[in-house]
Amino acid sequence: MRRLAICAACLALAGCAHSSLVLLPDEDGRQGSVAILQPGGSGETVVSQADTRTNLDGRPSTRPLGARGLKPSEAALLAALPPAPKRFSLYFLEGTTEMTATSATRLAEIRAEVARRPGVEVQVTGHTDTVGNEAANDVLSLRRAEEVLNFLASQGFSRNVMSAVGRGERELQVPTDDNVSSPVNRRVEVIVR
Repeated sequence: MRRLAICAACLALAGCAHSSLVLLPDEDGRQGSVAILQPGGSGETVVSQADTRTNLDGRPSTRPLGARGLKPSEAALLAALPPAPKRFSLYFLEGTTEMTATSATRLAEIRAEVARRPGVEVQVTGHTDTVGNEAANDVLSLRRAEEVLNFLASQGFSRNVMSAVGRGERELQVPTDDNVSSPVNRRVEVIVR
């Protein structure tokens, strides 16, 4: 989606002689598609091939970007976009707010990511497995999220740029039956944007 934003930006810049749309893949190498409606409802053209430029003057026509790639103004727009969100998963010992040893070592990586972003926003979401009752798991998942948020606050980051929520056993990473101990479901997900 981040790179797809260049499409709209190219349209805005292209108020001059002619308009074009550039479709680029996202950070994972995937891209969506764009439907271009013809004036008067006479049809539509769907652009779904990555690394293409579609001329929007008259009947749309699509061609590969080619060796020359993006125009300098398009490359500048892309470079000016904020970095893509970074996601981290931290895992916890059953029934506790204590992280696994491996996850505890990732805190420094999260701290560094938060520090390097101007205007940062941090979303911390706690989860549990299905062991225990739903109400207790809601409380435990929030406590796990707050542990991570408290760590970041102790490192000098403002609580105003962070949020912590608990989802209990509602958003399982791996679906299980009730009362199943699952290390992958006992987690906190941190999104840094």
